Parts: sequence; C-alpha cells; structure tokens
Amino acid sequence: MASSSCHRYLTVTPLSCTKLHFSASRRTSLPVNRRSFSISATMASPTKKVLIPVAHGTEPFEAVVMIDVLRRGGADVTVASVENQVGVDACHGIKIVADTLLSDITDSVFDLIMLPGGLPGGETLKNCKPLENMVKKQDTDGRLNAAICCAPALALGTWGLLEGKKATCYPVFMEKLGATCATAVESRVEIDGRIVTSRGPGTTMEFSVTLVEQLFGKEKAAEVSAPLVMRSNPGDEYTITELNQIDWSYESTPQILVPIADGSEEMEAVAIIDVLRRAKANVVVAALGNSLEVVASRKVKLVADVLLDEAEKSSYDLIVLPGGLGGAEAFASSEKLVNMLKKQAESNKPYGAICASPALVFEPHGLLKGKKATGYPAMCNKLSDQSHIEHRVLVDGNLITSKGPGTSLEFALGIVEKFYGREKGLQLAKATLV
Repeated sequence: MASSSCHRYLTVTPLSCTKLHFSASRRTSLPVNRRSFSISATMASPTKKVLIPVAHGTEPFEAVVMIDVLRRGGADVTVASVENQVGVDACHGIKIVADTLLSDITDSVFDLIMLPGGLPGGETLKNCKPLENMVKKQDTDGRLNAAICCAPALALGTWGLLEGKKATCYPVFMEKLGATCATAVESRVEIDGRIVTSRGPGTTMEFSVTLVEQLFGKEKAAEVSAPLVMRSNPGDEYTITELNQIDWSYESTPQILVPIADGSEEMEAVAIIDVLRRAKANVVVAALGNSLEVVASRKVKLVADVLLDEAEKSSYDLIVLPGGLGGAEAFASSEKLVNMLKKQAESNKPYGAICASPALVFEPHGLLKGKKATGYPAMCNKLSDQSHIEHRVLVDGNLITSKGPGTSLEFALGIVEKFYGREKGLQLAKATLV
C-alpha cells in the first residue's frame, strides 16, 4: 500500500452501517531505562491531552493498546487519521475509525504525542509534514514525544529528534536507528529526556504504562497496570497450561470467528485478530447488532467484516470471544451467538474466551460444564469450578480461556500453537516481541 500524503480534505467518508472494504491486582515492575525523571514537571495543562496519529498500515495492536491504556489513566486521547478519511485500514485487515483528521487539529497543543509503528503506516507518518511540524514543536516546547516499533527510526530519527539520544525500536530497524545519530539500545522501553521509545507489539503495554507514569506519576501507573494482568516476566518464553489434550483439526486453513460488540475489550479483540491473521488463519470479525461499527470499552471504534447474522451461515474451526464487560453482556444476551457456541461445543469443536466472557457468557449457558477454565480475576468468583483460575492461558480439550488484556497475546499465541504447533507459536512470539 502506498504511503499517503497528509493534506486537508473538505469531506470525511462516514463509516457506519454499510459493509466496508478496507484493503489482577498485582503490581508489575517494568524494566525501563531512564535518563530523566522529571518530564511530567514540564506539563502545563491540568487535563493531560494525548495525540495518537494513525494511518493505513498502522500496527493495530500498538495503536489500540496506547489508546486504551492512556484513557484508563485519565488522559484525553485524540486518535487522528493522517489520511483523507477517518477510517483507516490498519495492518492485518483491522479497520479502525479515528476521532478526527489530523489536518483539522494541527494547531492543537498536546502533552504527549505517541506514534505507533507498522508498515506502511510508519512511512506515512514520517512523510506527513504537518505531523512532523507538530512533533518538532512538541520537542522545542519541552513536551513529551513517544514512538514504538519502526516509528523511532523512521519518524523521530529521520526528523532529527534522536541525535545524541538513547533510543530503541523494532529489531530490524536498529541499524537505521543508529544511522540517525541515536545510540541504539535493546531496552523494551527507553526514556531519554522528553523522548520515550519502545520495540513492538509485545512491549506496547509496558510502553503505555510508562507514559501514564510520565504524565500522572507512579501511583496512577500502578493503579492502571494492576487490572491489566501484565506479565511479571516480559520477554520470557510464553507458556500455556493444557489439560485433556486433543488435536485441533482443520481442512486447509483454520476458519475462526471473532464476535465483537459495543463494550468489547479492544486490546483483547485486536490481539486475537492480529496474531491469528499473522498466522494466516481466516479470521472473520462479526458484529452483533445492526451496524458493522462498534464502540469498544475504551471508545476505540472498530469495524467488523460482517454482521453476526451473515457469519451464522458458515461453520468455524474456532469461535473465540474477547472480554470487556459490556461486550460480554451483549454476547450472553445474544441467542444467536449462544446457540452457535452450544453447537460448537456439542460437536467437540474448539471454542474460547478471555477476561469477563468465560464467567459471563460460558458459565451461565452451561459451556463450562465438566471443564476447567480461567478468566478475569475479579470475575472468577462466578465460575462454579475455580480450581485452575491461576493460569494465564488454560486449554482443556476443545476449550481455551485466559485472564485479561495483559494475557491476550499469550492467549492468541496459544490458539496458534493448538492449530499450527509450538514452533509456529514461538516464531510469532519472537516476531511480536512477546
């Protein structure tokens, strides 16, 4: 996909009801390298304002985690498309609707500008002159800039903001980062003065929590990180726990259904879709209700491939539910979806859920009978069998469950492992820096 320029357009294409075709309470200690501890003192506005620009080809998991976590922290986050429309076709066919066009807010002031990675999205951000001007002014005025994945090298480095700075980025861009006169380091998150950089999808949550700390302080960062169920050992090889092992079979390509609804947890939904499409599974994202566009739990707007009414006509090798309180409640109330899940289970075909959905969808509809499951810590008291709730990812025969946002990449990798084998799971874990 070619990079797009960042000019002002007079019209915005609305993305709504038609089918669109875009090509636990434990505090986690984050391994962050720091060369400054006083950045937040430079912030002027009482409400912290954050800009996250997106483009066609942006890495969706990075963008969505940044938006979600910063909003959890209390920041006023603006998602701005640098394209000529608010709808962007992110990597892996994931469709995101921005809040506004960047061209409409170039005079706005932000406490933090965060750049996601992904290709060709990173190149598009680099070539967007209004964004470059905003980021350079941000730096001159002593406010925070942050970038992850390819964006430190392609954008911040190319714009001359990393000279003499320590910075990190996605491994294959390290040589390019060094060529920008930055000192390239392999930290998962690196802070140097007013600039924070990170490596890729698997480091995005640590990156985002670090930026919550920069804006709001350590106490708020701890408050935000605890419910995310983040890994205590980031970078270590992921593991899953398996009981009653069976083979998960498919004919040529795994056919996977991921339902979404208003209130679904966007980090979990996007992690599942992103990783399984990287594995080359055929993932169908189906919206409950009458609109393809859903507003997720932290107000990220996602666009499904089809409505559930259409998806119901096909059969699937796996049906897997993201969490999010509102989304899980919508799933549990959908007779159509519940019947699909029951048929899946009765046929001994794989089904799964993460976060609130095991307790709010599977448990009340008898889908955990005779099964061991895990789920979001605060919801596990609703499970009739709580004997295995400590596990981050748990497979019991044809059922897979997991705990929450911070386990969502491991959960998706566990699904990859069941369909394609451990080697494929580890390959994708390395590519995503899990």
